[in-house]
Amino acid sequence: MLKALLLAASFAAFVLAGLPLDQSSALAGQMTCREAAKAKFPGDWKSRAAYRKSCKVAWRAHRLNPQPLPPKA
Repeated sequence: MLKALLLAASFAAFVLAGLPLDQSSALAGQMTCREAAKAKFPGDWKSRAAYRKSCKVAWRAHRLNPQPLPPKA
């Protein structure tokens, strides 16, 4: 009985370790401005276009002038 319980617990731990975690934050970094706009405003093309334009402006500003790291204390 104890062997079966330990075997079941180890199998459950093995299965749970293999499940994917929440990847929404990882995917957010890989989304283009167009995909992000489509996800945020699926039916409104005017809002989607405005969001995509502001996203591109913010991306270019960050790419051309990245923020320096804070000084170490």
